Amino acid sequence: MTDLILQALFSGVLIGSVYALVALGLALAFGAMRIINLAHGELVLLAAYMAYVVESRTGLDPYMAIPLALLAVCALSALLFLMIDRIREHRELNSLILTFAVGIILTNGLLLLFASDMRSTTSPMLQDAISFGNVYAMKGEVIAFAVSLVLMTILWWWLKKSWYGRAVRAVSSNRDAAMLMGISPVRTELVAFLAAGALASFAGIALYTMSVIQPAVGHGLTVKAFIVTVLAGVGSIPGVFLAALLLGVTEALTVTLASSALQELAGMVLFLLVLFLLPNGLFGARARRG
Repeated sequence: MTDLILQALFSGVLIGSVYALVALGLALAFGAMRIINLAHGELVLLAAYMAYVVESRTGLDPYMAIPLALLAVCALSALLFLMIDRIREHRELNSLILTFAVGIILTNGLLLLFASDMRSTTSPMLQDAISFGNVYAMKGEVIAFAVSLVLMTILWWWLKKSWYGRAVRAVSSNRDAAMLMGISPVRTELVAFLAAGALASFAGIALYTMSVIQPAVGHGLTVKAFIVTVLAGVGSIPGVFLAALLLGVTEALTVTLASSALQELAGMVLFLLVLFLLPNGLFGARARRG
């Protein structure tokens, strides 16, 4: 039993790192424009299917799909931003309706192209097992975890040190004050959407290399990203990362100790508990005191 629990904890940490990438993209767009992109999970899934197409049609490694995924997902993110930016009345509500509709269109488009069959990588290298003492993981899972850490570090540096990163933080904090400082909110919001699209691209390819995908997965990814954002409470990268690991571990323990049918329910129960007991999130009060 101890070995099973350790394996579940390890697996939860690995999948949680991918959840963190998905959630950071959602949180980045939300921080810049104060809207929730309900099509974000479908953008992640689109990148995953591009990895599948490249691998199945050409025999190349799924990671070779990164340039194609970045181009397509970022272009779609820019188009989505332009549509949202044209909304003038009831922006929050209408943007939710718009992004939800785009998500449905993407889901049905993928369903028409690839049917409802489950897809996963066939790369022997990515499916090989690696032993870490008494726990095991596929190489694809370990690579995805490492890529997630690298990307989160790059995003942290970008937000802290680069001009556009500081501009995103300024617009997120006070849009009017940012305009007085010479920052273009529209351009900054577009940059935030493109950065979110880039994170979605890497998250989708990482997801394909370590799990199975099907068109219905996209909506679930958006829900998980929203849960992680609520758990974190504050738009900090360490907070989102820890919240994503908590969600991943909760789901893995549920599958191991109970049933896979309760996996999604466990995440929602965790979400509701934090919502009722800690409305500011797990890290909200600490960040506010700081």
